[in-house]
Amino acid sequence: MRSLKLGFVFLVILLIVVLSAVSVARLKRNGASSGRVSHSPPETGENAAETQRFRLDAAQSKFIAHAMAGGLLWFKGHDHLVAVREFSGEAQLNPDQVNPASLEIVAKSGSMVETSSVFTEAQKQIIDKELHDIVLQPDQYPEISFRSTQVQGQKSAGNEYQLQIAGNLTLHGITRPITIPAKLTVSGSEMRAVGEFSIDRNDFGVKATSAYHGLVRVGDKVKFTFDIVGHRL
Repeated sequence: MRSLKLGFVFLVILLIVVLSAVSVARLKRNGASSGRVSHSPPETGENAAETQRFRLDAAQSKFIAHAMAGGLLWFKGHDHLVAVREFSGEAQLNPDQVNPASLEIVAKSGSMVETSSVFTEAQKQIIDKELHDIVLQPDQYPEISFRSTQVQGQKSAGNEYQLQIAGNLTLHGITRPITIPAKLTVSGSEMRAVGEFSIDRNDFGVKATSAYHGLVRVGDKVKFTFDIVGHRL
Protein backbone atom coordinates (compact mmCIF):
# COMPACT_ATOMS: atom_id res chain seq x y z
CA MET A 1 0.00 0.00 0.00
CA ARG A 2 2.83 2.34 0.91
CA SER A 3 4.60 1.65 -2.38
CA LEU A 4 1.44 2.58 -4.30
CA LYS A 5 1.27 5.92 -2.48
CA LEU A 6 4.93 6.64 -3.20
CA GLY A 7 4.40 5.75 -6.86
CA PHE A 8 1.38 8.07 -7.04
CA VAL A 9 3.38 10.94 -5.48
CA PHE A 10 6.22 10.37 -7.92
CA LEU A 11 3.82 10.55 -10.88
CA VAL A 12 2.31 13.79 -9.58
CA ILE A 13 5.77 15.36 -9.20
CA LEU A 14 6.81 14.20 -12.68
CA LEU A 15 3.60 15.65 -14.16
CA ILE A 16 4.23 19.03 -12.47
CA VAL A 17 7.80 19.15 -13.84
CA VAL A 18 6.62 18.35 -17.39
CA LEU A 19 3.84 20.96 -17.30
CA SER A 20 6.26 23.59 -15.96
CA ALA A 21 8.72 22.89 -18.76
CA VAL A 22 5.96 23.17 -21.38
CA SER A 23 4.78 26.49 -19.92
CA VAL A 24 8.30 27.97 -19.95
CA ALA A 25 8.80 26.89 -23.55
CA ARG A 26 5.52 28.52 -24.59
CA LEU A 27 6.44 31.80 -22.83
CA LYS A 28 9.81 31.91 -24.60
CA ARG A 29 8.17 31.30 -27.99
CA ASN A 30 5.52 33.98 -27.41
CA GLY A 31 8.07 36.47 -26.17
CA ALA A 32 10.33 35.91 -29.19
CA SER A 33 7.46 36.33 -31.64
CA SER A 34 6.17 39.51 -30.03
CA GLY A 35 9.63 41.01 -29.51
CA ARG A 36 8.91 41.67 -25.81
CA VAL A 37 11.49 39.35 -24.34
CA SER A 38 15.21 39.78 -24.86
CA HIS A 39 17.74 38.35 -22.45
CA SER A 40 20.78 39.33 -24.55
CA PRO A 41 22.17 42.89 -24.41
CA PRO A 42 21.55 45.18 -27.43
CA GLU A 43 24.11 44.96 -30.20
CA THR A 44 26.93 47.43 -29.69
CA GLY A 45 27.12 48.03 -33.43
CA GLU A 46 23.56 49.31 -33.72
CA ASN A 47 24.59 52.92 -34.36
CA ALA A 48 27.53 51.86 -36.48
CA ALA A 49 25.19 49.90 -38.73
CA GLU A 50 23.22 53.10 -39.35
CA THR A 51 26.30 55.20 -40.08
CA GLN A 52 26.69 56.18 -43.73
CA ARG A 53 30.13 56.38 -45.37
CA PHE A 54 30.98 58.70 -48.23
CA ARG A 55 34.06 58.79 -50.44
CA LEU A 56 35.12 62.34 -51.35
CA ASP A 57 35.20 63.22 -55.06
CA ALA A 58 37.86 65.81 -55.92
CA ALA A 59 36.69 66.05 -59.54
CA GLN A 60 33.27 67.36 -58.46
CA SER A 61 34.55 69.47 -55.55
CA LYS A 62 36.17 72.85 -54.97
CA PHE A 63 38.80 73.50 -52.30
CA ILE A 64 40.38 76.96 -52.50
CA ALA A 65 43.03 78.73 -50.41
CA HIS A 66 42.57 82.52 -50.43
CA ALA A 67 45.94 84.18 -49.86
CA MET A 68 44.92 87.77 -49.36
CA ALA A 69 46.44 90.72 -51.30
CA GLY A 70 50.05 91.68 -50.85
CA GLY A 71 51.89 90.59 -53.97
CA LEU A 72 54.42 92.83 -55.71
CA LEU A 73 54.81 94.02 -59.33
CA TRP A 74 52.15 92.34 -61.54
CA PHE A 75 50.48 90.83 -58.52
CA LYS A 76 50.16 93.90 -56.33
CA GLY A 77 46.66 94.33 -54.97
CA HIS A 78 45.37 90.94 -56.14
CA ASP A 79 44.37 87.99 -54.01
CA HIS A 80 45.77 84.57 -54.82
CA LEU A 81 43.12 81.85 -55.30
CA VAL A 82 45.02 78.60 -54.96
CA ALA A 83 42.99 75.50 -55.77
CA VAL A 84 43.68 72.04 -54.37
CA ARG A 85 43.35 69.82 -57.45
CA GLU A 86 44.08 66.42 -55.93
CA PHE A 87 42.71 65.16 -52.65
CA SER A 88 41.01 62.08 -51.28
CA GLY A 89 39.20 61.15 -48.12
CA GLU A 90 36.12 59.78 -46.43
CA ALA A 91 33.28 61.19 -44.33
CA GLN A 92 30.97 59.29 -42.00
CA LEU A 93 27.65 60.42 -40.56
CA ASN A 94 24.70 58.98 -38.68
CA PRO A 95 21.70 60.66 -40.39
CA ASP A 96 19.44 60.38 -37.33
CA GLN A 97 21.84 61.30 -34.55
CA VAL A 98 24.72 63.08 -36.37
CA ASN A 99 27.18 60.96 -34.41
CA PRO A 100 29.07 58.80 -34.85
CA ALA A 101 30.62 61.11 -37.45
CA SER A 102 34.12 61.70 -38.79
CA LEU A 103 36.08 63.32 -41.60
CA GLU A 104 39.46 62.46 -43.06
CA ILE A 105 40.97 64.28 -46.02
CA VAL A 106 44.46 64.11 -47.55
CA ALA A 107 45.53 66.63 -50.21
CA LYS A 108 48.57 66.60 -52.47
CA SER A 109 50.41 69.87 -51.87
CA GLY A 110 52.00 69.63 -55.31
CA SER A 111 48.54 69.81 -56.89
CA MET A 112 47.86 73.33 -55.59
CA VAL A 113 47.79 75.89 -58.41
CA GLU A 114 46.84 79.53 -58.95
CA THR A 115 43.36 79.90 -60.49
CA SER A 116 42.50 83.61 -60.21
CA SER A 117 41.29 85.06 -63.51
CA VAL A 118 43.17 88.34 -62.90
CA PHE A 119 46.46 86.63 -63.81
CA THR A 120 47.65 85.61 -67.26
CA GLU A 121 48.83 82.07 -67.90
CA ALA A 122 52.45 83.28 -67.86
CA GLN A 123 51.89 84.95 -64.48
CA LYS A 124 50.24 81.82 -63.12
CA GLN A 125 53.26 79.76 -64.10
CA ILE A 126 55.54 82.06 -62.10
CA ILE A 127 53.20 81.98 -59.11
CA ASP A 128 52.92 78.17 -59.25
CA LYS A 129 56.70 77.80 -59.38
CA GLU A 130 57.14 79.93 -56.28
CA LEU A 131 54.30 78.17 -54.48
CA HIS A 132 55.86 74.78 -55.17
CA ASP A 133 59.57 75.52 -54.85
CA ILE A 134 59.56 77.85 -51.86
CA VAL A 135 56.19 78.20 -50.12
CA LEU A 136 54.60 74.71 -50.15
CA GLN A 137 57.73 72.62 -50.83
CA PRO A 138 55.84 69.47 -51.92
CA ASP A 139 59.04 67.42 -52.31
CA GLN A 140 59.61 67.78 -48.58
CA TYR A 141 55.96 68.02 -47.47
CA PRO A 142 53.94 66.09 -50.07
CA GLU A 143 50.67 65.93 -48.13
CA ILE A 144 48.30 68.23 -46.30
CA SER A 145 45.90 66.32 -44.08
CA PHE A 146 42.97 66.84 -41.76
CA ARG A 147 41.62 64.18 -39.41
CA SER A 148 38.65 64.90 -37.17
CA THR A 149 38.70 64.20 -33.46
CA GLN A 150 35.15 65.33 -32.61
CA VAL A 151 32.05 66.32 -34.55
CA GLN A 152 29.24 68.33 -32.98
CA GLY A 153 26.09 69.76 -34.50
CA GLN A 154 22.48 69.19 -35.26
CA LYS A 155 20.03 68.53 -38.03
CA SER A 156 18.64 71.89 -39.13
CA ALA A 157 16.07 71.00 -41.82
CA GLY A 158 15.31 67.93 -43.87
CA ASN A 159 18.63 66.30 -44.67
CA GLU A 160 20.68 69.39 -43.82
CA TYR A 161 23.11 69.56 -40.89
CA GLN A 162 25.04 72.36 -39.21
CA LEU A 163 28.32 70.92 -37.93
CA GLN A 164 31.43 71.94 -36.02
CA ILE A 165 34.25 69.57 -37.01
CA ALA A 166 37.21 69.64 -34.64
CA GLY A 167 40.41 67.92 -35.63
CA ASN A 168 44.10 68.11 -36.45
CA LEU A 169 45.43 69.87 -39.55
CA THR A 170 48.91 68.94 -40.75
CA LEU A 171 50.47 71.49 -43.09
CA HIS A 172 54.13 72.02 -43.97
CA GLY A 173 55.06 69.26 -41.54
CA ILE A 174 53.35 70.93 -38.56
CA THR A 175 50.15 69.68 -36.89
CA ARG A 176 47.73 72.04 -35.14
CA PRO A 177 44.15 71.65 -33.83
CA ILE A 178 41.47 73.57 -35.71
CA THR A 179 37.67 73.59 -35.89
CA ILE A 180 35.87 73.71 -39.23
CA PRO A 181 32.22 74.88 -39.41
CA ALA A 182 30.32 73.23 -42.24
CA LYS A 183 26.83 72.93 -43.67
CA LEU A 184 26.30 69.37 -44.81
CA THR A 185 23.48 68.09 -47.01
CA VAL A 186 22.68 64.47 -47.77
CA SER A 187 20.58 63.75 -50.85
CA GLY A 188 20.14 60.13 -51.86
CA SER A 189 23.61 58.65 -52.24
CA GLU A 190 25.35 62.04 -52.40
CA MET A 191 26.80 64.18 -49.63
CA ARG A 192 27.77 67.85 -50.01
CA ALA A 193 29.69 69.91 -47.45
CA VAL A 194 30.09 73.68 -47.78
CA GLY A 195 31.99 76.04 -45.50
CA GLU A 196 35.10 78.05 -44.78
CA PHE A 197 37.80 78.38 -42.14
CA SER A 198 40.99 80.38 -41.60
CA ILE A 199 44.47 79.61 -40.34
CA ASP A 200 47.48 81.70 -39.37
CA ARG A 201 50.28 80.76 -41.76
CA ASN A 202 52.83 81.48 -39.00
CA ASP A 203 51.42 78.57 -36.98
CA PHE A 204 52.48 76.21 -39.78
CA GLY A 205 55.78 77.78 -40.78
CA VAL A 206 54.51 78.92 -44.20
CA LYS A 207 56.50 81.79 -45.68
CA ALA A 208 54.84 85.09 -46.52
CA THR A 209 56.95 85.66 -49.62
CA SER A 210 59.58 83.91 -51.66
CA ALA A 211 63.22 84.83 -51.98
CA TYR A 212 63.40 83.86 -55.64
CA HIS A 213 61.14 86.30 -57.50
CA GLY A 214 59.54 87.94 -54.49
CA LEU A 215 56.22 87.93 -56.32
CA VAL A 216 54.09 85.72 -54.06
CA ARG A 217 53.02 87.38 -50.84
CA VAL A 218 50.29 86.36 -48.45
CA GLY A 219 48.92 87.90 -45.29
CA ASP A 220 49.13 86.18 -41.93
CA LYS A 221 45.59 84.86 -42.29
CA VAL A 222 44.82 82.39 -45.06
CA LYS A 223 41.15 81.58 -45.67
CA PHE A 224 40.04 78.24 -47.07
CA THR A 225 36.65 77.76 -48.73
CA PHE A 226 35.28 74.39 -49.74
CA ASP A 227 32.37 72.82 -51.57
CA ILE A 228 33.04 69.11 -51.31
CA VAL A 229 30.99 66.29 -52.84
CA GLY A 230 31.05 62.70 -51.62
CA HIS A 231 29.42 59.50 -52.84
CA ARG A 232 28.04 56.86 -50.50
CA LEU A 233 29.98 53.62 -50.28
